[in-house]
Amino acid sequence: MSGPTQERRAGMSMPVLAGMVIGSMVGAGVFSLPSSFAGSAGGLGALLAWGVAGGGMLMLALVFQRLAIRRPDLDSGIVAYAKAGFGPYVGFFSAFGYWAAACIANVTYWVLIASTLGAVVPAFGDGSTWAAFALGTVGLWAFHLVVARGVTQAAALNAITAVAKFVSLLLFVVLLIFGGFSWDTFTGNLAGDDALGGLGDQVRATMLVTVFVFLGVEGASVYSRYARRREDVGRATVTGFLTVLALFVAVTMLSFGVLPRAELAALDQPSAAGVLEAAVGPWGAWLIGIGLLISVLGAYLAWTLLATEVLHEAALQDDAPRLLRRTNGRGVPIAALTATSLVTWLFLVLTQLSENAFDFSLELTSALAIIPYLLTAGFGVRAALSRDHRAPAAIVVAAIALAYTFFLVYAMGPAYALLALIIYAPATLLYAWARREQGLRVFSRREAVLCALSVAGAVAAVVALATGAVSL
Repeated sequence: MSGPTQERRAGMSMPVLAGMVIGSMVGAGVFSLPSSFAGSAGGLGALLAWGVAGGGMLMLALVFQRLAIRRPDLDSGIVAYAKAGFGPYVGFFSAFGYWAAACIANVTYWVLIASTLGAVVPAFGDGSTWAAFALGTVGLWAFHLVVARGVTQAAALNAITAVAKFVSLLLFVVLLIFGGFSWDTFTGNLAGDDALGGLGDQVRATMLVTVFVFLGVEGASVYSRYARRREDVGRATVTGFLTVLALFVAVTMLSFGVLPRAELAALDQPSAAGVLEAAVGPWGAWLIGIGLLISVLGAYLAWTLLATEVLHEAALQDDAPRLLRRTNGRGVPIAALTATSLVTWLFLVLTQLSENAFDFSLELTSALAIIPYLLTAGFGVRAALSRDHRAPAAIVVAAIALAYTFFLVYAMGPAYALLALIIYAPATLLYAWARREQGLRVFSRREAVLCALSVAGAVAAVVALATGAVSL
């Protein structure tokens, strides 16, 4: 973005790359964890879910780390890996899915900002009112102008918001540990109740939430071509991941020691505000509200940068139309940025049609992101098995990551799997456009079959949703 040119000369250090990972992951999701988990799991189920998600995502982070070191020729990480492993059409699917997930993730931020302000300005409601839509529209295009001025200015703003968000979250953890946490309440919440099902059901029900909050673990790999040293990409990924995992587990589990599970589940979003208010009084809700606003604005900025970089890089690699290569006088990929802002705004419009805008956006974001993660894990297995880089430990790590991502596909459920196909399939038109620009055959035989299957799945999804056979 600005500076991509400036950054390439100086190079991003490991702390800066780790900051991109942390900044991308710590956003709206962490403030919604108490209610999101309590609605689907008891304390024991939540702890087990974090064990599964944390272990699986750690394996995926290690795959990113190994690929960054072993395949330095593949810039832009998550996008390049799918293309290298499974061909240009699958690579495009991965890039588009990741980009679309980033756009919808940005929608959740505006919904949560509006719902937070709704405590003071009732017109904003739960974030899905027309007043909330107007706020999101103005904010979205204001940030568009900030990013269009260059990545240097945007990165400085991201650094400020990163500090602010951690101050509020650390205060949340400290205040609960020393003030609001009750061991009796915590033990009473461990089992949950029969309505939640068994532990397996509880773990499955929380997986899309964990995927959403872990989005951004690949942030350093997306910017790998700007790294000062290639090995810093992997270190930044793992360092950022472990830091954020500890924070997520603390926010979730400590909340089970403040209120009964049913009351936690009934809290309005951002539920962390309700937890801290119950622990220390009304000023706790204000603290979280202010921290959330700063945090979410920072995460929105980070995800806008990531989404723009992914789309621009896809165009540079001839996987998207050439017009998306266009930059402005400051070196910002303005065409990709404009496409990102426009599609984010269109998804913001769709929130007006949803009964629960935040949960809908969160789960759809996760569903779209699972495919790029699955493809990265698959490429990790192939790379680990190759003659040049064969290593038993790497094979085990990549295999676990692949098994975990397959479990995520299962946990997604049919509704969001079908909805993801509706978004994925039409994007093939962009791929065909790019291939025609180069005078290349659009599909190989295998890719033509894949295209036919995705279109058939999208048609089936439309029919299933229209007839009510599947409901969101």
